[in-house]
Amino acid sequence: MFAPNYYRHNNQIKTILNLCILLLFTSVIYSQTIFTSSPAYPSQTDNITITFDVTNATHPNKIAGYQGDVYAHTGVTLRDENGNVTAWEKVIGNWGNNSVQPKLSRIAENVYRITIENPRKFYNVDNPAVDIIQLCFVLRSADGSKQTEDIFVPIYEPGITVVLNSPAVNNYYGDPMRSPYFITNNNPVLISARSAAIGTSTKSMSLFINGQLLAESNADSIVYSFVPDPNIHTNLARIIAEGITGLKDTVEFAIVNVPTIPESQMPEGLQHGINYKEDGIYLALFAPYKKFVYVLGDFNDWKVDDNYLMNKYEARPDSVIYWIKLNDLTPSTEYAFQYLVDGVIRMPDPYCEKILDPWNDSYIPSTVYPNLKEYPYGKTENIVGVINTTPAKYNWKITDFEKPPKEKLVIYETLVRDFVKTHSFATLIDTISYFKKLGVNAIELMPVMEFEGNSSWGYNSMMHFAVDKYYGTAEKLKEFIDSCHSNGIAVILDVVLNHAFGLNPLVRMYWDTAQGRPSADSPWFNQVSPNPVFYWGYDFNHESANTKYYVDRVTSYWLNEFKADGFRFDFTKGFTNTPGDGGNYDAARIKILKRMADKVWQTDPEAYVILEHFAADSEERELSQYGMMLWGNLNYNYSEAAMGWNDAGKSNFNRISYKARGFSNPHLVGYMESHDEERLMYKNLHWGNSSGDYDIKKLNYALARIKLAAAFFITVPGPKMMWQFEELGYDYSIDYNGRLGEKPVRWDYYTSPEQSERQKLFRFFAELIKLKKSFPVFSTDDFNMNVTGPTKEITLLDTAMNVKIIGNFDVVSRSVNFSFPEDGYWYDYFTGDSVSVENGSLFVSLQPGEFHLYTSVKLPVPPDGKEIITKTEYEENLRTNDFTVSPNYPNPFNPGTTLEWRQPESGRVAVSLYNILGQKIAVLLDEYQSSGKHSYYLNADKFNLSSGTYFVNYNLNGSVKTQKIVLIK
Repeated sequence: MFAPNYYRHNNQIKTILNLCILLLFTSVIYSQTIFTSSPAYPSQTDNITITFDVTNATHPNKIAGYQGDVYAHTGVTLRDENGNVTAWEKVIGNWGNNSVQPKLSRIAENVYRITIENPRKFYNVDNPAVDIIQLCFVLRSADGSKQTEDIFVPIYEPGITVVLNSPAVNNYYGDPMRSPYFITNNNPVLISARSAAIGTSTKSMSLFINGQLLAESNADSIVYSFVPDPNIHTNLARIIAEGITGLKDTVEFAIVNVPTIPESQMPEGLQHGINYKEDGIYLALFAPYKKFVYVLGDFNDWKVDDNYLMNKYEARPDSVIYWIKLNDLTPSTEYAFQYLVDGVIRMPDPYCEKILDPWNDSYIPSTVYPNLKEYPYGKTENIVGVINTTPAKYNWKITDFEKPPKEKLVIYETLVRDFVKTHSFATLIDTISYFKKLGVNAIELMPVMEFEGNSSWGYNSMMHFAVDKYYGTAEKLKEFIDSCHSNGIAVILDVVLNHAFGLNPLVRMYWDTAQGRPSADSPWFNQVSPNPVFYWGYDFNHESANTKYYVDRVTSYWLNEFKADGFRFDFTKGFTNTPGDGGNYDAARIKILKRMADKVWQTDPEAYVILEHFAADSEERELSQYGMMLWGNLNYNYSEAAMGWNDAGKSNFNRISYKARGFSNPHLVGYMESHDEERLMYKNLHWGNSSGDYDIKKLNYALARIKLAAAFFITVPGPKMMWQFEELGYDYSIDYNGRLGEKPVRWDYYTSPEQSERQKLFRFFAELIKLKKSFPVFSTDDFNMNVTGPTKEITLLDTAMNVKIIGNFDVVSRSVNFSFPEDGYWYDYFTGDSVSVENGSLFVSLQPGEFHLYTSVKLPVPPDGKEIITKTEYEENLRTNDFTVSPNYPNPFNPGTTLEWRQPESGRVAVSLYNILGQKIAVLLDEYQSSGKHSYYLNADKFNLSSGTYFVNYNLNGSVKTQKIVLIK
């Protein structure tokens, strides 16, 4: 999304931009934010006031109508002493950092203003040999969820500058033939330019075409209607402006007559995309209704060349393929390339397996992606594709992996970015031993296909065939999958085929600029989503044969090339053109999904097909019966139960059972947490119930409640899913650093001796998973759940062994007579203790949070079974005779943290907050308290605290304790 400027030469080479061209040409899609500057022709040392009107900004995450604070993500475009130009240099702060990035003033609805005082100082451009030629902006909402397109404000040099108004060309690329103006049928071309004079006045302007003077003007503008000669293919135009002091400026551009498009039968066997054949590389672009396509790339120096004009094969008007064979390429060499469609749209091949990104690649460390090919800056713009004349072949170690059966699946959902600090597949490979210790048998990767930007959840997919380089190379992803298979772990890929965003080439190729949406003739997209409630980006039309072809190519590619074991398809409720919110039974959608699944199973009959569907039970039952699995979200119900709130309608999680939904097969992937929900631990710590000393908001009690919930989760027959670090009681809010923002990677929860209670939780999950995978009773279809009240129970029946799970989800003790399926001795799996059941029942008194997993057959007791579930540690601080302060949690925190202390005697307690300079900010608490444990929840927003280090001072009857806490916003 670089803005254009012009190829120019004079006694002082200059590069400049023009607002009119900016609005016409910056991007086919993102071109609608209007701005004005004061002064009108600002220099790189002026104080510049810029006013933006975002009413018609057309980025998919539209900011128009936003009422909150707006910030500027801003940098500059620089030209060095050699004439090389690069955009988005010297960026101020990082995306979303409100404490560093400048805030704009709101002038009116959708109108914002910012003043940049001396850009060279503001952006710290201290090299005198480097010039600022543009100010670069993206305006964003305070939480980063809404934004504009890239906006480029031109910077002018003193003297005379030619500003070309028409035709719309972009000679920023250093040669007129890298961006000529195309004409057909020798139509007249309106040439219009003006002279921007700073510190002088314009004397004259002249227009030359092919060396012949065609027009002159003694004013600061020139207009001429050029009628091309049909016998001349390329016309070179030059406009010269001269000032009264003799200074001159020149701009050059090319006007090219599009030749007759060669029509030719496409060679047999070519698919859409890049075709590696024995006799060379063929490109095939499906592009009905387009007039002509050139290929630009390293092989032709990114210049328009008729030798790279693509052949046209038209089966019918709505089925047109442009194709070409690339010759004379060097073996074992990477080439960057693009299609230039109709002389306007620059885009990669939609089927590219690797791309180069001008805005984000420079932020990818070489340790993550070594030897990354450099983007061809100064020669083109937007995303480019990559061809490797000798593609690398991965040598698979495991070629016959046997997938775990669906009913025994324990899936671990992970976001590479927030799971390992390096955000790399290489480090992810090193964590496989962790997955093995936990015992999960499948890993579900949140989208790893190239998405827009670097730091993302991945649901803004841009290229469905390319691995996102922010995570590493395609080879490293294959190595990760291969290593998982070597350890008995399946890999499931999260795929986004409901929608795409604005940089996707299928979106860009068919775009209605006036309405800011896909055009009516798009082969792949609906103009407007039929779902008015849930929609993102631009909606794939799954009724289209072209979309079906694309979807099938995507699935077969990842199954064949990467040996993926299946897919989790995002928001499949949207795979329909039936109007409405998608909640009702939809026969058309079922037909679409069955067809898609059949194609997946044609490639791999054992592949997992998992749908994030959330539609009517009747529809999900039919899809389940067909062999697909459905996501089952029980986050709310498990959260209510874990927090100790026992409203039967809220804490009843019986729909974790596939039978409760009427499924005949165990095809419900139930979960307590996923990337879309608030963490159970976070809820426990902030909203947990309490009674007397039993307080779920206290860390150890909160962790114990996760064990309680897990005992009633993993053991339920059918596949289950966990969200990363759930097994360690991860307790950061989903909205920490913004909903989609990066979350702290807390491997210390697993490694630090201070986190022993979390490590017990890990071992507890591991034991439950081992049971689920090892004993058929946990996959039985003969089971029932009674989970409506505060005391809950599950009964599992099988010929070899029966299981009974009982638990008290209340915050007070409960005495209950539980029914058992048979008399005799039953054995507590974690302690080895036995109970005798008579007359089919057992009367049990359960303390709050207490649970037992009983088996009718005595099993080996886990070596640390009693330690895993012991509750004595909860009382440990109560046995000390000292005035003690517990670690606050979480720490670092945002927006709040719990302060906790224990006093051996009654007395007056004062708790005060100090900044790093030792200045008292607030008295949090000053009151008489009895002996025992006490706590205070510190909310940073209440005291308007900014990020930084603070100290908490505790004073009990003159005995003082001090604690350091850290706030990160």
